Amino acid sequence: MTENFKSVLENILKKDKRLVDDSGELNGNLIHEYASSLDEGLIELLLNEEATREKFFLKVKDVYVFKQNDFKFFLDENKIDNSYTQYANRIGLSTGGKFLKDIDDVVLDFPYKDCVLEGGQSTEEGTDTYFEYDENEQDYIEKEAKRKEIFFNQILAKDEIDRLTEPKAFTNIKRYTEKGEDKITSFNRNEKGQITDNLIIKGNNLLALHSLHEQFQGKIKLIYIDPPYNTGDDEFKYNDKFNHSTWLTFMSNRFKNAEKLLNNDGFLVVQCDDNEQAYLKVLMDNVLKMNFLTTICVQMSYVSGEKMAHIDKKPPKIKEYLHIYSKKTGNKIIPQYTTKGVDFEYNKYIVKNDSQNSKDWDVVNLNEIFKKHKIKDDEQKEEFMLENASLIFNRVRNKTDVFKNTLGNKKLQKITTPTGLEKWAWNGREVVFLSDRIITDHEGNLTYSQALGDIWDDIPIVNLYLEGDVKLLRGKKPEFLINRIIEMLSKPEDIILDYHLGSGTTAAVCHKNQRQYIGIEQLDYGENDSVIRLKNVINGDSTGISEVVDWKGGGSFVYCELAKNNQKAIDKIMSCKSLEELIALFDELYEKYFLNYNVKVREFKEKIVNENEFQNLSLERQKEIFARMLDLNQLYVNVSDMEDSRFKLSDKDIALTKNFYQI
Repeated sequence: MTENFKSVLENILKKDKRLVDDSGELNGNLIHEYASSLDEGLIELLLNEEATREKFFLKVKDVYVFKQNDFKFFLDENKIDNSYTQYANRIGLSTGGKFLKDIDDVVLDFPYKDCVLEGGQSTEEGTDTYFEYDENEQDYIEKEAKRKEIFFNQILAKDEIDRLTEPKAFTNIKRYTEKGEDKITSFNRNEKGQITDNLIIKGNNLLALHSLHEQFQGKIKLIYIDPPYNTGDDEFKYNDKFNHSTWLTFMSNRFKNAEKLLNNDGFLVVQCDDNEQAYLKVLMDNVLKMNFLTTICVQMSYVSGEKMAHIDKKPPKIKEYLHIYSKKTGNKIIPQYTTKGVDFEYNKYIVKNDSQNSKDWDVVNLNEIFKKHKIKDDEQKEEFMLENASLIFNRVRNKTDVFKNTLGNKKLQKITTPTGLEKWAWNGREVVFLSDRIITDHEGNLTYSQALGDIWDDIPIVNLYLEGDVKLLRGKKPEFLINRIIEMLSKPEDIILDYHLGSGTTAAVCHKNQRQYIGIEQLDYGENDSVIRLKNVINGDSTGISEVVDWKGGGSFVYCELAKNNQKAIDKIMSCKSLEELIALFDELYEKYFLNYNVKVREFKEKIVNENEFQNLSLERQKEIFARMLDLNQLYVNVSDMEDSRFKLSDKDIALTKNFYQI
């Protein structure tokens, strides 16, 4: 019977040409994807056939409800997938037998150490979840009776997500200016209605990204992130030591949402180290609908100190990576340069003869000018060349006919290239002026330069912990590095997004360099917080790039928080110092917050917390078990619910949230 129905289903599915590969076989992975997204074409196809309508739909009055899980279960059990083409030419990361690209699980966050939690998919029959002490494991093991439903988790399967990604309400909204905290009645906008305020958003970055879509989709020029590196060594409380697949799913969820915010000329830059960079590159190639541009190797430390302790086992690690992707092929970047000694190949000098007409100019060897001015040593020559860089040039080969046609002409000629660019030519070659190689160095002085490639070893990395007057000892990125990235990939007034903001380096650099910015961060960095750093910037912070960009202070930014609901409960659980405090908190959790409907509250309160085995667990594990009771769809307050009195949002917060979303 099942075998006959399998054949019937395969024939029905083959009617949809989207589900068939080039060899005429079904693409099972694609069928799964369409089922997960409730694709209208697939559902209509199944609904129109009596056999599949009876098998995969539940009739309620005059309405048919698609039994999505039953359909996907049948696909898996009966191997409805004869397509090998999709795998033959595909390389990717996988977990549980599926490519990460095809996994719809959502990894929320890792707010406390060593808590990698997974929830299963709910089933139509349903089971209840409970905890039971295991003597062998010496720990409480999650078990189930009938329903395999999440109790509390950090990973949500697609069919468990209800209201998680809806836009969230904001609270504690403040504008900071040179005067300090200023009154805010509305967000600033341009003539097109686009928000022009710099924004710092505190809260879960995945949910904050979803909340930005309506106002900023297609508006962001550059996304730079410096995520947790999955090493376990971060100074703050990212739970970043867990398996590759979980970390990569965590990254993938955010990539898919952030990518939608970029405009067509936009770029995505991810900084990482050796722990995940290779995995990350494969993931980005699979998940992003973008074009790989390059990977830049950046020197981030020196061969000294602690790194020398194991030099007999491996070379000291001093590098990190920037994976760079562009939204579309051919997006232009702004070339960057680094300091270098003078290049004496620039050896031609223009004598203008008091004329503005290039036909009256003479070109002589630079050595003749040195002799004329009695300049002998290299230091004097370099100084002269720096002061007269606009008159000194070198010649480079260019095979374009317009340059070849000037061969034999010893006068400078301005020509137009076939692509419409105006350039100078001399004696059959293209002219490159020394002035194009003059830049301002990290100390604010004019100096010679050369074009940068994909190895950056010239960024100052000493005393970074002092930048911005916030003392972050590890993990802080140099302002000069971020400045180079934003100058290479954006222009003044462009919008830059960093959704792993940390101590606020990206926002600080954008503020000083005339870029609008959005920063998202969930963790509390205390005295090293991005808000404190940006207040220092407004007040004229003199560290980092300040001297180079002549920063004197000014500007403003708006700070706001995603309005917490169950996240408040998680924060309270995490702040408990003992089991007694956790038990005292239990009634408040039950009365004020949203628990999963299947939690056996009475059994937990009256039995489990009183068992010796539970009481002997570490406090961290006890907190984890308490936290698993909360419904993650209710972490923050949705805009649609914000006027409900239960959430106690102020009239000001409600009004400003409406103003943000233009409700």
